[in-house]
Amino acid sequence: MALKKFKPMTAGTRWRIGNAYAEITTNEPEKSLLEPLHSTGGRNAQGRRAMRYMGGGHKKHYRIIDFKRDKKDIQAKVVSIEYDPNRTAFIALLQYADGEKRYIIAPQGLQVGTTVISGDEVAPEIGNALQMKNMPLGTMIHNIEMQPGQGGKLARSAGSSAQLSNKEEKYAVLKMPSGELRKVLINCYATVGVVSNSDHSLRTAGKAGANRWKGIRPRVRGVAMNPVDHPMGGGEGRASGGHPRSRTGKYAKGEITRTRGKGSDKMIIQRRNGKKLSK
Repeated sequence: MALKKFKPMTAGTRWRIGNAYAEITTNEPEKSLLEPLHSTGGRNAQGRRAMRYMGGGHKKHYRIIDFKRDKKDIQAKVVSIEYDPNRTAFIALLQYADGEKRYIIAPQGLQVGTTVISGDEVAPEIGNALQMKNMPLGTMIHNIEMQPGQGGKLARSAGSSAQLSNKEEKYAVLKMPSGELRKVLINCYATVGVVSNSDHSLRTAGKAGANRWKGIRPRVRGVAMNPVDHPMGGGEGRASGGHPRSRTGKYAKGEITRTRGKGSDKMIIQRRNGKKLSK
């Protein structure tokens, strides 16, 4: 991926670093794979505001993504690499040999015209989806299922991937993007490769309006509020607000929020902070 630094023609472009979209091959999405997407503005079914700082933003359609890769043993040709406003990664449009079209998350290095396939006995090449038991150790993978047939759940954002580090009977040991070591059923499907758009985190918006385009409204700091509005509010002058916490009083830094004795604890070998979970 290539980044684009803008000339300071305006105050908003002075610090802006954007995506050059060098990998994108078309601006027109596949209409048969679009669904309407309605903005909530942070309101729930009763019309009451359930989430602050949401509203506005550009209209967009949802792209139907094939996370399951359940069209087995049928070759598909990559028709285009496209931008998706609903996720950080790019998406690839596949056309199968029988004429059907589907979107998948585009891995890094996938080119237009390349052939990809999913199945139990396919080669572990970029863009191919197969069970982890048929992959060599050290393979970088993404769009990983947590239960067979469920569809990919893990490592789907821009630039992310997990590494297949070991195989233990019916489990595969993965090193997650966070550094966590965890076990996933070895019969689960995953796609080979690293997710595209790896430089997404290096972009700079340049102006507040760029967040308004995304539907993000200005966020008010807790220490700037009154005591009635936030636990960190009030005080004479510029008070620090005490220990950082949420509006509901939940500590924001340092408190362990994971449920004790959670069922998936046995799947986690080592947490991202390097500590092993106590049994």
